[in-house]
Amino acid sequence: MKLGIVGLPNVGKSTLFNSLTKAGAESANYPFCTIDPNVGVVAVPDERLDKLAALYDSKKVTPAVIEFVDIAGLVKGASKGEGLGNQFLSNIREVDAIVHVVRCFEDTNVVHVDGSIDPMRDVETINLELVFSDIEILERRKAKVVKAARMDKTLQKEEQLLEKLISHLEEGKLAKSFVCEDEDEEEILSTYNLLTIKPVIFAANVKEEDLSNDGENNENVKKLREYAATEGCEVFVICAKIEEEISELDDDEKAMFLEDLGLAESGLDKLIKASYSLLGLISYLTSGEDETRAWTIKKGTKAPQAAGKIHTDFERGFIRAEVVNYEDLLSCGSLAAAKEKGVVGIEGKEYVVKDGDVILFRFNV
Repeated sequence: MKLGIVGLPNVGKSTLFNSLTKAGAESANYPFCTIDPNVGVVAVPDERLDKLAALYDSKKVTPAVIEFVDIAGLVKGASKGEGLGNQFLSNIREVDAIVHVVRCFEDTNVVHVDGSIDPMRDVETINLELVFSDIEILERRKAKVVKAARMDKTLQKEEQLLEKLISHLEEGKLAKSFVCEDEDEEEILSTYNLLTIKPVIFAANVKEEDLSNDGENNENVKKLREYAATEGCEVFVICAKIEEEISELDDDEKAMFLEDLGLAESGLDKLIKASYSLLGLISYLTSGEDETRAWTIKKGTKAPQAAGKIHTDFERGFIRAEVVNYEDLLSCGSLAAAKEKGVVGIEGKEYVVKDGDVILFRFNV
């Protein structure tokens, strides 16, 4: 899974990226200090892994991961080449979802590219640039389809879809609000990889004093939440500077620091979980002496396809899956005891894997 961290220059993107990945992406008080996308791989917090590893005395623990991409600050006119222009837009096309950092704090020492703090203006600036970029992609596709449709009548449906979709975007609307008439249109639309159809989490970057009440008293956060509610997006309050400080602490120091701030968990933990949830992903677990590991799959994945995440041979030669719920396994103390109590299921090809399933796959190739 790959998430793009985006926003205008100087809203806290790279600071947040640093705290997420400890990768040291350059952070400076001027636009475009992030010129090439910085990529960091972050472990998904999962306390189940350590408990399972202790049960099996595993030599190795491997969590699920999220790949974060820190993308250069976007400005008005980027779709036409302003700032870093299309370099930004091509980078963001590769991500599964967008974490849009929006500045919701005042600070005269940190320059805003538009001279003042206005989250809704900032969101609109980026949305419009993404819309313009999508229109450009669709116009190019339309030129090819119109030409080919003269010879191939099957392309006429796509031509009609493109006309409707371009018209929709030209009204300043996002592709995610476009309503397809049938499954054929949905299938065609999915092939375009449009920017404005990607799921979004807004990260409202606030000052430290706004953290303990989750930004309830911050008018900028309120406006962002009202907008997000209309768009079906999540809003998530974070203080990028605090997150950067937390990222330098060990686990015990981190727990004490969070307690002093009146917080149950770090913004990083919340963001990773929200990102996981946003894309409809779950983890199933495998455990043994060699390794305890979390495997990322889409909700609704059946057992053979889940097995294929480990190795294609597992899916090709799938026979059955021995499945036990993580909590049941821990309470029983061992797989053998769980089998005795009858809480281990023998599942076939139609079994839909659930979050927290501990699975042993049987296969033959």
